[in-house]
Amino acid sequence: MFRILCGLVLYLYLGISASAAGPDAATAQLIKDMGLREAVAPISTSSVWQKPRRIVVTMLDRQMASKPDAVAWLKQVAGDAEIVVATSREVPAAQLEDADVLLGYCTHENLSNGKALRYILNYSAGVDRCTSSPLAQSREILVTNMQRIYGPGIAEHVIGMMYTLTRKLYVFRDRQRERHWDRAAVERTSMQEVQGRTLLVVGLGGIGTEIARRAHGLGMRVLATRNSSHEGPEFVAYVGLSDELHTLASQADVVVNATPLTPETTGLFDRSFFRGMKPGAYFINVGRGRSVETADLIEALNSERLGGAALDVTDPEPLPPSHPLWTAKNVFITPHISAGSDEQMGRYWLVVRENLRRYVNGERMLSVVDLKRGY
Repeated sequence: MFRILCGLVLYLYLGISASAAGPDAATAQLIKDMGLREAVAPISTSSVWQKPRRIVVTMLDRQMASKPDAVAWLKQVAGDAEIVVATSREVPAAQLEDADVLLGYCTHENLSNGKALRYILNYSAGVDRCTSSPLAQSREILVTNMQRIYGPGIAEHVIGMMYTLTRKLYVFRDRQRERHWDRAAVERTSMQEVQGRTLLVVGLGGIGTEIARRAHGLGMRVLATRNSSHEGPEFVAYVGLSDELHTLASQADVVVNATPLTPETTGLFDRSFFRGMKPGAYFINVGRGRSVETADLIEALNSERLGGAALDVTDPEPLPPSHPLWTAKNVFITPHISAGSDEQMGRYWLVVRENLRRYVNGERMLSVVDLKRGY
């Protein structure tokens, strides 16, 4: 009997130690490689924290497909908390009742139904659906997101979009559909090389930094803007503040929007902005559609003030079949899928599990969102 009791105590001790231990080697390497930021203080020092009793995990089809053992895997770090699985973005009120933690989406409906929520791990990098809710601003709640995790895939998507525009690949794709071998489809001298050209990243956060890194590697001169300071990595030639946007855009051959949607960035790219860009320059948007005044962009494209635009996000979204943006000149559109990649879900699940482990144990959290700033 004594041996059984000793064994049980050892089992419980090892289980607690495992859940309280730091990140495993793969997660620690990911945190380092992606530059994920830790909060200054442990969450246990905040009045928002308590040991969770009920955790709701949103499992949509793509999450289930990428990690079929996710629930059991998360239970290893969940302590004594009950885990409830939801299968929709907007979680039914009955499932959110008395829940402390939501691994899913920070939306007004989920905030409204989850009156006891103390922590939301937002599955996406953008939190505009969260910050636009008055409940997020009025309640004491912790929100973390997937900042930087989607950066590599989005950055490579941007580079692909840039080459689609500069090499006129969209024109030849149209000819292929028509089964038309047309060497005169575009003037060959209009097919541009990017080496030595200037690219402006608007929003030098995690995604913007990955874009800048790749553009620099292609031999481009990289400029950027950010809200916080003039500091940036060595591969960015100059980092300006947000009030320098128009000045820097006038120098750029390619402008990429990688900003989150905030009151300051809503409608940022308007007629005045497009008219101030270098004639024939390209505009790429992987931020949010509502950062662009769509009618002004269409005007700039159809007047050929812009050389072209590549958009992964639009306003409205999804874009209706009859919308004039579909038929604007020199535009290439993808349906808000730039974050996808064969590596992305692996990074995603490591961050989900690690932040849950940290929250359960009251440690310093990763990728905490400033709800007042909106990112």
